[in-house]
Amino acid sequence: MRRHRNVKIVATLGPASSTYEMIRALFEAGADVFRLNMSHGVHEDIRKRHEIIRQVERDLGRPIGILADLQGPKLRVGVFANGSEELVEGAKFRMDLSTAPGDVNRVNLPHPEIFAALEAGTTLLVNDGKIRLRVNACGKDFADCTVEVGGTISNRKGVNVPDVVLPLAALSEKDRGDLEFACELGVDWLALSFVQRPDDVTEARALAKGRAAILSKIEKPAAVKAYDAILQVSDGIMVARGDLGVELPVTSVPPIQKRLVRGARAAAKPVIVATQMLESMIESPVPTRAEVSDVATAIYEGADAIMLSAESAAGKYPVEAVTTMNNVAMSVEKDPTYRSVIEASRQVRRESVADGIVAAAREIAEATNIKAICCFSQTGTTASLVARERPHVPIIALTPLMSTARRMALTWGAHCVITEPQERFKGAVLAAIGAARSDGFATEEDQIVVTAGVPFNVKGTTNILRVAPCDERLISRVDPG
Repeated sequence: MRRHRNVKIVATLGPASSTYEMIRALFEAGADVFRLNMSHGVHEDIRKRHEIIRQVERDLGRPIGILADLQGPKLRVGVFANGSEELVEGAKFRMDLSTAPGDVNRVNLPHPEIFAALEAGTTLLVNDGKIRLRVNACGKDFADCTVEVGGTISNRKGVNVPDVVLPLAALSEKDRGDLEFACELGVDWLALSFVQRPDDVTEARALAKGRAAILSKIEKPAAVKAYDAILQVSDGIMVARGDLGVELPVTSVPPIQKRLVRGARAAAKPVIVATQMLESMIESPVPTRAEVSDVATAIYEGADAIMLSAESAAGKYPVEAVTTMNNVAMSVEKDPTYRSVIEASRQVRRESVADGIVAAAREIAEATNIKAICCFSQTGTTASLVARERPHVPIIALTPLMSTARRMALTWGAHCVITEPQERFKGAVLAAIGAARSDGFATEEDQIVVTAGVPFNVKGTTNILRVAPCDERLISRVDPG
């Protein structure tokens, strides 16, 4: 099964998409990676969905990526004696450690670490930013606030603290258990919520022990400020626009999105644009024009992947949502403007032999009638470098490792193929020709570019480029590497 687009689609699974029939339909409609949201559902539900994905993978013969999204520490108020209260602008309101039920004057906030970080003037946001409080005075167990934006506050609503870096680890005890469970299942990517600093990523990586790649969700102002350092220690990035739009002015989210996408692309690391992309399709079979434009913008920016959340997890039209994303992507990528935008945003990086090889592969493909760039990769690094170039021809990523193929399902343009381990470059060329022809990328009349590293099966050795005819009879002699 070949995709006729480069950007990848991530679909979240949930109550609306838990059966074999639905998950298979989502994949056939265009989903490349499935997201398992650890915030919802017990481990047994997650296990069943994982098993179904792998069964679909076996039945269709295509590698499928699985992303486990960790919940992260959730900051919530306690409960109210009446269930809820109405806070009015200008009123005084206290948050404290007392476990007594709340009223119109106060409520429990069971997070002493928040009080430790607060200072006068700090903003507290409640219920996705619908309520805004300004701290007037605070201590180790209280914060006296003024209501700047009022509204209904009810039991266990979430609290955001955008102004300070909280002394909280990105991994709660629940997250640690979920991380180990997901790694034992065999997921390919772990999405880390509430990242504030590079150390959060390093901690998760140590716990994962190489069993899954680490994708950092950028959803906090502190993460935006520390983005370059976080990117350096991450395997991928998610632009989590939901919390970003709560903790930062919504008008700042589009330029931040553009900067985050470009930074990840320059680093040759996959980047997902997420949250409310086709929100109306939770209830409607067709999206709004603004939503289509939003999806298209992410594709024009060069994002590796675009993501559906509730649209595919709990909506009424999950298959239609994936189909819409697929169709928007195909339409955008056929637009001549798309190529000019992508090429104008390419950031030249020539720091290694591998950088030079993949750049040369793209330039050769652009200057001649090359049908595909085929790259052999043990870890996926070479495919990521080729994808960074955003070539106008397909990328065929060949690897002997299913785990690598599944992780590359998130990489822009990568058509992943499992191949036999290679010891000689001639064998690699023949394998690339076979994949290009069997999967419909080329005929025996065509040519492809093949990149690989010698010695084979060693990380970071990309050092060979060959233009090869797709007629095996013409492969008379290849350097013995």
